[in-house]
Amino acid sequence: MLKPNDRSFTADQVRLIGPEGEQMDVVPLARARELAHEAGLDLVLVSDRSTPPVVRIMNFGKLQYEQKKNLKAQRRNSAAQKLKEVKFHVNIDSHDYETKIKHALDFLDKGCRLKITLALRGREMAHQDLAFQLMDQVMAELAPYADADGKPKMLGRNISVNFAPK
Repeated sequence: MLKPNDRSFTADQVRLIGPEGEQMDVVPLARARELAHEAGLDLVLVSDRSTPPVVRIMNFGKLQYEQKKNLKAQRRNSAAQKLKEVKFHVNIDSHDYETKIKHALDFLDKGCRLKITLALRGREMAHQDLAFQLMDQVMAELAPYADADGKPKMLGRNISVNFAPK
């Protein structure tokens, strides 16, 4: 938003919106500046692309404050997009498996992205089919709560897949 009273704004006629949001009329720019000065407020350019340009009588400092406040709120909400990781191994006990799934669901409930990693140690590399079966089981269990970003991929000794909360 620009303040048209900074002399860089040049237009003969402007559509004026009053301090309460009421549409006043198409008036000369000089008259709009007078009305804003009489009200003790600023003349703010709302839309310069329309014909004639639209200006509003309002407190410019308050407008800037509101915009900064909204920007901070947006940043605060977007900070929830963190990536959390849960690691599995092929020979995991059923109770440990259930606990890790619960942790994964908690992360998804909080709105975090999730990375499931299955690490293969030593001779477990010879049984990659078991590892992919376990990963399919994990994906099936998380499917109602999250969308997988693809199929599980083998990177070195790890199989991983990312999830986004629904």
